[in-house]
Amino acid sequence: MTLSERLNAYERLMRLDRPIGILLLAWPTLWGLWLSSAGRPDLVVLWVFVLGVVLMRSAGCVINDYADRGFDPHVERTRDRPLASGEVSGREALALAAGLSLLALLLILPLRNPLLVGLAAVAAFLAASYPYTKRFLAIPQAYLGLSFGFGIPMAYAAHLGSVPAIAWWLLAANVFWAIAYDTEYAMVDRDDDVKIGIRTSAITFGRFDVAAVMLCYAAALGLLAIVGWRQHLGWAYYGGLAAAAGVAAYHYTLIRGRARAKCFKAFLHNNWFGAAIFAGIVLDLYLMDRVA
Repeated sequence: MTLSERLNAYERLMRLDRPIGILLLAWPTLWGLWLSSAGRPDLVVLWVFVLGVVLMRSAGCVINDYADRGFDPHVERTRDRPLASGEVSGREALALAAGLSLLALLLILPLRNPLLVGLAAVAAFLAASYPYTKRFLAIPQAYLGLSFGFGIPMAYAAHLGSVPAIAWWLLAANVFWAIAYDTEYAMVDRDDDVKIGIRTSAITFGRFDVAAVMLCYAAALGLLAIVGWRQHLGWAYYGGLAAAAGVAAYHYTLIRGRARAKCFKAFLHNNWFGAAIFAGIVLDLYLMDRVA
């Protein structure tokens, strides 16, 4: 294998060719960064977190494929992944994941924030352990939501030096959002997952999967509405929530027939759910700052 071919395999192993995972990790992190700073995030902190999102999502993908290397060859959608196809060895994957995680840690050390470092260690543990929860948790997507949302308390720690209760409300909202979008994703692979014995929310919810997805969207939006009330946010924020609700309603039209392609389209479209909420946060805090 030439150097360019190996680098291409590493890129695909880190899913840099499929940025949806970076976006789903970035949006809740950005919610936390803007709300914790009243709309004025520290630029150094912002860049550290943006780069950290890319590094940790990449490391998480590598660890996920390493954990699933015995399952992926038997799943139609994943059989061509670099580890499953043998392009990359298990030892290479572990070294790559370790290197990416170390770079993410080195990014936050200059901030000299012990609480942030401690939370980063928890985030790294969540990212590394998530792939294995599919062996024993009925709804591993909830654990994914914790992992993907842990940038929220980290953002508050970076800006405030503490993690107030509102950060955990935001994290809870992200957990329900993650269950919704990752159930849509799991609906694509349900038949394969049943055969190989992996647990997912799509299997656990069974024939109530569509209803469960919509209830999780509703729970996420309800918790975000509580966040807005507690933070005294205004019409722009709730407009963002309304736009996100419209996105969720559109997803219902896609997943109600349980067609694989449409379920996957709904999963990818969740970028706009997170973006709508972030746009509402940014605009509302900007308007509040103008009035002040």
